[in-house]
Amino acid sequence: MHAQNREGILAAKILMVLSASIVFTLGVTHLVYTFWGPNLTPRDPALQISMNQIAPVITNETTMWRCWVGFNSSHSMGLILFGLVFGYLALAHEQLLFQSPFLLVIGLAMLGGLVVLCKIYFFSAPLTSVSISLACYVASIALSRVLHHALPR
Repeated sequence: MHAQNREGILAAKILMVLSASIVFTLGVTHLVYTFWGPNLTPRDPALQISMNQIAPVITNETTMWRCWVGFNSSHSMGLILFGLVFGYLALAHEQLLFQSPFLLVIGLAMLGGLVVLCKIYFFSAPLTSVSISLACYVASIALSRVLHHALPR
């Protein structure tokens, strides 16, 4: 393999790891914010008290506050899982990752969906971070495709 192709493959891997690292970091940060500190608590303390006293329509077995904490922590776990799996595959099994349309489409759908969610429901910092992650992901795939077609068969 030519040095230029090795460098290109390394660049594709680095872009994928960067993409995964951004999502992983967002997940860890969100998990920390969920359980420690005031960042994900309402500005109005009365709202948190009310959420602690009111059950959702679906069940009386929990409260809206417990659902809030659960949704935030499971959201964090999903981000962490995405970051760990795609980062690991890029580092340890790049052929499996870059040659699997299934994995690449799933990752693209996840990041694209996160961008939409961030745009509609969140604020600028996660939107910017996830958009950068998506750009790195797409660039990684594009670079790997160009190199794949340039390799002698």
